Amino acid sequence: MKRKIYYRIFKGRWPVYILLLLLGVLLGRVFFHSGGHEDSAGHQHAGEEKVEIWTCSMHPQIRMTEPGKCPICGMDLIPLVSGGTVHHDHDAVHLSREAAELANVHTTRVAAGDPAGEIRLYGMVQLDERLLQSQVSHVSGRIEKLFVNFTGETVTAGQKLAEIYSPELVTAQQELLETAGTRQIQPLLYEASREKLRHLKLTDDQISAIENSGTIISSFTVVSNTSGTVISRRVSTGDYVSRGTVLYDIAGLSRVWLMLDAYESDLPFIRTGQQVSFRVEAVPGRDFSGTVAFVDPLIDPLTRVAGVRVDVGNRSGMLKPGMFATGSLVSDMAAYRNSIVVPKSAVLWTGKRSIVYVKDPQADEPVFRLREVKLGPAIGNAWVITGGLAEGEEIVTRGTFSVDAAAQLEGKPSMMNRTESGGPGESAEASEPAGIRDMRSMPLPGDSRSEVKNRVVSRVFVRQLTDVLEHYLLVKNALVLDDPDKAGQEASGLRQALDRTDMNLLTGDDHVIWMDLSKRISDGLSVLSGSGDLERQRKGFQLVSDNLYTAIRTFGLADKTVYYQYCPMYDNDRGGYWLSEDEAVRNPYFGNMMLTCGETKEKLSY
Repeated sequence: MKRKIYYRIFKGRWPVYILLLLLGVLLGRVFFHSGGHEDSAGHQHAGEEKVEIWTCSMHPQIRMTEPGKCPICGMDLIPLVSGGTVHHDHDAVHLSREAAELANVHTTRVAAGDPAGEIRLYGMVQLDERLLQSQVSHVSGRIEKLFVNFTGETVTAGQKLAEIYSPELVTAQQELLETAGTRQIQPLLYEASREKLRHLKLTDDQISAIENSGTIISSFTVVSNTSGTVISRRVSTGDYVSRGTVLYDIAGLSRVWLMLDAYESDLPFIRTGQQVSFRVEAVPGRDFSGTVAFVDPLIDPLTRVAGVRVDVGNRSGMLKPGMFATGSLVSDMAAYRNSIVVPKSAVLWTGKRSIVYVKDPQADEPVFRLREVKLGPAIGNAWVITGGLAEGEEIVTRGTFSVDAAAQLEGKPSMMNRTESGGPGESAEASEPAGIRDMRSMPLPGDSRSEVKNRVVSRVFVRQLTDVLEHYLLVKNALVLDDPDKAGQEASGLRQALDRTDMNLLTGDDHVIWMDLSKRISDGLSVLSGSGDLERQRKGFQLVSDNLYTAIRTFGLADKTVYYQYCPMYDNDRGGYWLSEDEAVRNPYFGNMMLTCGETKEKLSY
């Protein structure tokens, strides 16, 4: 009877017992099996998580942890690494090996060495002042005849230059003949008459010949006392001259001087005895050389340059005074020995600070951290680093902008911002007027935040570039008027406008393009403002014009129309371009000589 009762009870509640049994097994796995696994595996992988990384095929610096659209171009993201490890480091930029290869990121281990840099200088061939002589008349009288009639003629020492009829010389000879008869009685008068003729540059043989023959010479022959080239003829036949009057200027051209302009930043690396190689346009393809003989100890307060004199041999006569020359010298930069030198492509320069990306030596995958460095002088395509890097560290030398772009997109320290929170390291955006920051925050349909930012920044830079153009046009108008002093003054204003352009407003390829163009414009300004010579200024203006045109075509202008004009006859028929605010041609390369020579090649309206 009891057995039947138990059977009935169990038969009615057996589903409940089965559920309790399953619940007990599940709780056991949670408290025992899962807990033990976390102690072993969970402890081992603390701080890491397995994720799938998504990137853009066109912009490999983009890395996302979930699929979506590329924030730059809008393309669908593609999976890059499955099961990769994400390190939680807020200051470092992480790239997978595949992403680094796609972005063409290369690194180099830096080392200390003795840098040697090339310095380019501009100047002009001049006469060697030590070989310049003036041929003067030693008697007063009238020019009867000139044997050398034109400038540029070559003469040798002892060659006849001119004949002068001199009453003074006739009187002196008469005195000699009179005292010669009484020389036994009055020897002092005799010697005085001979000495008077010597002062008139007659030789003892000539004096003795006059005395013996008793014949008075009416004309005095002027002979050259040096060999060289006549660079100036001061008199003509029939002119009356006094004793000491300059008849000819004669210069020896077997040696010449190359006078170069050196700016303050170049002077520490220039010293006497250095070899200088240079070229002139009149002899293309040939290198000349000379030795630095003198560096001017004073800086010109207007041009801010010091003169560097190079002694050059010129036996061939190819070098002619007045030729423009471009020189270069290699400095061993003794003050920067044992310094680190890095390629220019490794350094991102914002105008206020310079940065590189240093690779983390402990990371398995490419991990880079921003580092501010101090720049020394530039040597060709490299920078000398005076602080911020240690020998043996590995830095990004190619693809630096790709790494920096990844940092910007992730909100990490980058070229544009030092920290995420502002303060002492606030970003370039934080220092801008509030109105621009407000415009950046305004959403535009179909545009990402980064695209809005780039568009507004471009407008700011374009206004700055337009200001550069306005000052350029003032220089152009001064050259049209053949006014070198005015051109030099306006060139100073143009340089100030160029210095006011903010390189921080440009990123990526635009930043690199403007770095190169602004450097070339600055080089042209150095030539333009460093000399009061009109032809030399026009050479510098040509370099400024070519690169400013490229900048305008690249970045545009702010509500401005300019005309790109061309003169085919400038620079020995090589031609020269310039920008003008008027369609009517007013030639800055020839001025009043050929004011309307040229044509309009292009109209640029923005």
